[in-house]
Amino acid sequence: MASSVSVRELQEFYSSGFARIQKKFEVDGDGSAAIAEASAMVDELVLRLYRSFFSEEVTGPAGTCVVALGGYGRRTLFPYSDVDLLFLHEDAAAAGQMKEATAQLCRALWDLRLRLGQNTRVLAEVGQFDPDNAEFSIALMDARLLAGDPRLYAKLRNVVVPKAVARERRDLIGGLEELTEKRHAKFGRTIFHLEPNIKEVPGGIRDYDVSRWLLIISELEKRKEWVQPEAEWPPALASKAMEAYRFLCAVRCFLHYRRGRDDNALSYEYQDEAAGIGLGLEPRAAVAPADWMRCYFRHVRAIHRLSTQLQDEIPPGPSYLYDYYEDWRSRRSNADFWVRRERIFLRNPATLEQPEALLAPFEFIAKHGFRLSGQAEEQIEQAVERVGDRAGELPDLWDRLKKILTPPHAARALRAMRRTGLLNHLIPEFRAIDSLVIRDFYHRYTVDEHTFMTIENVQHLREPKQDWERGFRDILVTLERPDLLFLSLLLHDVGKGLPVDDHVVGSLQVVEKAAARLKLDPEEAATVRFLVGGHLEMSATMQRRDVFDPATIRVFADKMGTLERLKMLCLLTFTDIRSVNPEALTPWKANALWHLYVRASNYLVDTVDEKRIRAEGEEKAQVERVLPFLGAAADPAALAAFLEGIPLRYLASHSPDQVAEDFRMAQRLNGGGVQVRLTKRLSAVAGNQLFEITLVTRDRTMLFATIAGTLFAWGMSVVKADAFASQAGIALDTFEFVDLHGTLELNPTEADRFKESLSDILTARANLETILARRAQPPAGAGTKVTVRTQLRFDDEASSHSTLLELVAEDRPGLLYRVSKILSESGCNIEVALVDTEGPKAIDVFYLTVDGKKLDAARQEALGEALAAAL
Repeated sequence: MASSVSVRELQEFYSSGFARIQKKFEVDGDGSAAIAEASAMVDELVLRLYRSFFSEEVTGPAGTCVVALGGYGRRTLFPYSDVDLLFLHEDAAAAGQMKEATAQLCRALWDLRLRLGQNTRVLAEVGQFDPDNAEFSIALMDARLLAGDPRLYAKLRNVVVPKAVARERRDLIGGLEELTEKRHAKFGRTIFHLEPNIKEVPGGIRDYDVSRWLLIISELEKRKEWVQPEAEWPPALASKAMEAYRFLCAVRCFLHYRRGRDDNALSYEYQDEAAGIGLGLEPRAAVAPADWMRCYFRHVRAIHRLSTQLQDEIPPGPSYLYDYYEDWRSRRSNADFWVRRERIFLRNPATLEQPEALLAPFEFIAKHGFRLSGQAEEQIEQAVERVGDRAGELPDLWDRLKKILTPPHAARALRAMRRTGLLNHLIPEFRAIDSLVIRDFYHRYTVDEHTFMTIENVQHLREPKQDWERGFRDILVTLERPDLLFLSLLLHDVGKGLPVDDHVVGSLQVVEKAAARLKLDPEEAATVRFLVGGHLEMSATMQRRDVFDPATIRVFADKMGTLERLKMLCLLTFTDIRSVNPEALTPWKANALWHLYVRASNYLVDTVDEKRIRAEGEEKAQVERVLPFLGAAADPAALAAFLEGIPLRYLASHSPDQVAEDFRMAQRLNGGGVQVRLTKRLSAVAGNQLFEITLVTRDRTMLFATIAGTLFAWGMSVVKADAFASQAGIALDTFEFVDLHGTLELNPTEADRFKESLSDILTARANLETILARRAQPPAGAGTKVTVRTQLRFDDEASSHSTLLELVAEDRPGLLYRVSKILSESGCNIEVALVDTEGPKAIDVFYLTVDGKKLDAARQEALGEALAAAL
């Protein structure tokens, strides 16, 4: 490095400047000022290095310059963001002469631990659009000269880039829209995430940048001059978007400083801290985290609205004439609306002063799936403010609302109604869940967005993408009153925003008010009341009861009363689980839900005991379906002996080929030993591979607990378990588990050692306790940030042959092993185990017997005390 600048000087300058900016931010919370000051500080660094390595004169040498790009070019350099530099040269000769200087300057910045994004180009290359690197062309919209030949920079700024934009406008805007769509799709195309990435989500900082780029490209192509994009935005949207951007700047600076890296995830703990200091608020004062997040959603909604409207108004193509012609030719437009580029425009906004006219655009959206143009959305929003609650006083409101709830695009219409404020006037209680964050580490979206997703996911069943969805689709198309199902979905979680302990109770209170306002008849109101009041019933039954136990089916079906109510509750349960997060509806949950529906449906169709007594013939037919899978040597008598005494649910939950393989495994036992089958499942849980292991062996004490303990020792997390035993004493235990550390996925040879380890432990060739003692324990305090209260409940009525134990506890490594070990040590036999997790909550249900009988009161009390002490 030249003598004019030293490493120590630069390090001192940068570290002291960084600390000064951070300290000032901690005091005033002004993120916009912090990023401007950080940009100026890095400018000074680059200038010092430029004078040392390139030229003492900041405007030399001729034919070379250094240009800031991207966020740094906009002077919005966040604490740990990339410093994007373009080393621009007149030609290849100039680039060659400055190659070493460029390398030295970059090394110096790297030595200072700056994240450097470097591009070296000659002027002719810059004007060539690369569709595979659209980001670079877009970054040029924020180019800013730092040092070097001003004449060369002027060519870039005033000639090369404008010509490229004029020539490549369609590709530039099209590429920008494609990048935006991909990014939005990654986040489910919704702003309402509970722990959002404030840069990348719809309505985040990147969407603000997109709004700037669209205006710059459009005006540069039309006016051949650079503009300040914020000054060109629609005034009604610009002020709110700029206010929102200032808020997000403060939040992003806060996250960078707290984490010490470019991490933009607004997790719960940082929401708490930001709310506690009133970050970004005016005046700055502590508020509740839920209220602070509502402020966050209000801001990102403003940016998302601006970005969406600009994408509507600035299409890739330079001419609108063809669009207008196509709209005239099409029959999509009508007397009230015209449609361009899938966006709705109002022909006569003045009619919106009448409350009944306010619903028409949303009926149109629900039917056709178009979106409101930004202009139409603004016009409707203003009309809603003037009309107010009169919108909810229409005499035929329920008939009009049905036209929005039942068509294929109902969720899109409801979201638009929320954005314009209309939904809150039609159903005032909905305000309570508008942008409401409920933390449980299971739900991924706000309560209102989850609600809209439930409606959307039911509508998606009309065109099923998976084979297993077809059965639920068939239920949907046979519903007599789908409108009541959708109304129930709209109201089912409103109680979460009310001051009640049980949100179902709160939602039922809202149902009564809504039923009166909508003038539902008594039967309609009773159906909605049933669905909302029991919307957790089917989920609880399928996850915490043996859906193959006739007693379970009898109790559940009696609660349903009618087949129509069962159908609606099945679909409500399906979509309620599916809309929690993308991984919530696991294959086994969908399968359990379907089995519960089918069995309850059969019960309601044939509600006499004789039907189940005649199940002996059905069982025989099921057994006979296994024989073809055993080949020519099939022995019906041996197969019948193998199945004798196994619960009927085994045949119902296993395919004939699976039963055949289990039978072959049992034949290979030869009186002892263990047979193990390990299978990789097609689905995955939370990004981890899902496996299934089946063990066939002689039944014995502690068998289930030993298998669970071995899985724990190998670092596996059990998500589902089944245990069966035949009259001949053969046990068939199946565990589905997540390979948390990728042991089996990354090391295929470990599968054999894993199966061998299980076999050795079950045959006493290895000691489980010794293996568990060597297992690394999680660090203290490494549990969840959400408190889960341990709950134990015994039930002697849910099953005709077993005592049911329901356990809810904080999920933790080895929980299933510890619980099942206590059960075995207490002399209990586990007839059926149902294992499930919801975020940090473990929900385990065991059907228990002692000597083939239910547990007496004394044993239940003793067992409860032992489990409570252990947990």
